[in-house]
Formats: sequence, C-alpha cells, structure tokens
Amino acid sequence: MKRFFNILLFEYALSSLKRRGGKNIFIFFIFFLLIFLLSSIFFIANSIKYELRHTLKSLPDITLQKLQAGREQNIDISRVDKIATIEGVSEVTPRVWGYYYFKNAGANFSIVGVDRFTPSYKKSIQKVVDKFDSTIFDKNDTMVVGAGVKKILEKNYYSKYFNFIKPNGDFKRVYIAGTFKGTTALESNDIILLSAQNVREIFGLSEDKATDITLRVPNPKEIPTVAKKLIEMFPDCRAITKSDLKISYENIIDYKSGIFLAIFIIALFTFFIIIYDKASGLSSDEKREIGIQKAVGWKISDILLQKGYEAFIISFVSFFSAITFAIFYVYFLDAPMLKSIFTGYSILKPPFKLPFVLDFQTIVLIFFATVPLYLAATIIPSWFAATLEADEVIR
Repeated sequence: MKRFFNILLFEYALSSLKRRGGKNIFIFFIFFLLIFLLSSIFFIANSIKYELRHTLKSLPDITLQKLQAGREQNIDISRVDKIATIEGVSEVTPRVWGYYYFKNAGANFSIVGVDRFTPSYKKSIQKVVDKFDSTIFDKNDTMVVGAGVKKILEKNYYSKYFNFIKPNGDFKRVYIAGTFKGTTALESNDIILLSAQNVREIFGLSEDKATDITLRVPNPKEIPTVAKKLIEMFPDCRAITKSDLKISYENIIDYKSGIFLAIFIIALFTFFIIIYDKASGLSSDEKREIGIQKAVGWKISDILLQKGYEAFIISFVSFFSAITFAIFYVYFLDAPMLKSIFTGYSILKPPFKLPFVLDFQTIVLIFFATVPLYLAATIIPSWFAATLEADEVIR
C-alpha cells in the first residue's frame, strides 16, 4: 500500500493542481460535462425503456385495427366471432377506448371502457376493476381515474366530478368514484376507467362498433401465423403484434438518444483535443518541473506516481461528481428539458415520474471509456520526460 500511496506526493500533487488552477478547472469542467451528458442520456433512456418493457408485458399479443385512408377507424364487433374461429387464438376482446383532450390542462387522457362481466385485455386494468365495487362500472355517472389524472383534475377544480364534452356539444357529468395507481407510471398515469356504455356516449360510438379488437395467443410461435391469417381474412385491417410495438418503442427511444449523443460528440471532441494535447507532450513548465525533480533526487516512479495522483484527482472527482449530479438531475429533479425531448408527444399527457433504474453496467462502461484514457494521456508523456537526463529536460 505504501508503494502506491504516498501522502507527501499526494499533497504535492494537490499543490501542483492549484498552481495550474485555470487549466485544470477547464479540464474538470469538460470532463464533468462529458460524463454528465452521457450518463443523463443513458439514465433517461433506461428508465423509459423500463417503463415500456413492463407496459408491453401486459399488452395483448395482437391488436387488430381497421384502416381507412391510412387512418384508424372503428371496427365492426361482428368480426369477433369470425376471429374466434382461428386456430391458436384463446381470447378475443373488442376494446372501446380513445384519447380525450382536456384543453384547460393541455393534456390528453386515455379513456378506457370496462365491463365487469367481460375480462379486460390487460391484467393491470382487470386488477383495478376487481379492486373497486362492481357497481361503480355499472352506473352511468361514475369513473375511476389514475393518480396523474386526479392531480390534473384537482388543479383545475374538478375534485369530485368532470364534465366531458360529447361530439354533439352536450356535456356529460361523470363523478370520480376512486383513484388507482398502477405498477408503472406510463401505464396508469393518464388512464380513466369508465363503463363501456359511458365511453360510447362520450365518443359517440354505436353499439355495433369497437375501437379495435385484441387477441391472446398462448403460443408465441403462432403469433406471426395468426397475424398473417387476420390480414388475409380482413384486408382492410392491420394486425399489430406485441413485438412490433416493442421494436417501434425502442427505435423511438434509441433515435432520441442519438439526438443527445450528437451533443455528446461535441463534448467528446473537445475532450479528445485535451487528451491529444496532453499525449503529444508536456508543456515547457511541466518538463522543467520534472527536470528539477530529477535533479533533486526524485525517482522515475515518484514522478509517475505524482502525475498519476494529479490525473486521478481530476478524473475521479469529475467522474463521480458528474454521475452523482446526473442521478440527482434525472431521478430527483425529473430531468427537466432532456426528458421532454425523449417523451415527445407525451407532453400532452399528465407528467410522470421517471422510475429509479440504475444500470451499473452503463456506469462502468462510461468509466472505462473516459477515466483510463485520461490517466494514460497524463502518465505516458510524463514517463517519456522522466526517462531523460535532468539537464536535458531542463534545457
């Protein structure tokens, strides 16, 4: 231990950093900014991917949507019986749901119709239905809202009820019978659960229509085959599988991660300029200092240890302070500005809290991509200078 740590050399390294304070503060700032940007990007992306993965687990295996002029249209419920005849399909459920824009809050609510006599397409929603009194979803004027919706409504003075505007311009008053909090923020933060009849009235949907139809296929290997049969059976529809949604969501997150990686590249370019400058040789003052150190009896190992201490202090303090601040910024401040670009259109939805997902592999990757590089760029040129004769270095 004594061989690798010398308190006197460490104190000398600290004083050396103070003597070149301006340059070292600049290096610290660039290093800090680089690590902070990169770690914040990964933290936000990992949190959103975590939410999406848990949300996707509860989604139906296949969703059948009718298209007209490239837009989704309501689908005939009569198609359910024909779909049920497809081999491999265990459950077919017509869904009644949609987005309701609340102008006062500038937010979109997801309104989902439920029926206590028909199992829900989502286990999490079914748990909510089972949790509350069954009569709530039989009544014509009650609803259960997510925690995020409840906050939005209360801010706009709707603490007991909400007035929905129907397609014909009339109002429909629905009372809040309860609040629920789902397993993930994305899943329940903007959801309102009403009876299917209420949803039909709010959206002007007839009894023989549904928003879409969901399917359960117990054997995952049969999902592509069933999806193909659906398209052949109903050419005016599209069959969206759970894997399609997963790929689509991940591509969106990866693409938006790339936007910030472009910013990161700018900081990285600046960082490599510093690395190149240090690796290409020491300044005349630093060389003269090494020459004086050799002249007064310093060993090569002492010089390298002292330079290693300097690089260690700058790189490790920068790294750990940047990681700490990134964790605070993302998970305690909820990543202002950066988060809004990742969530995109969800700014029209009630805000949700990023779940705390700390990926140590990501932190280790960032560490080995930056800290050892800076240590090497500091120690290698110092070693070249330390191997020369003292008078040659001083000259």
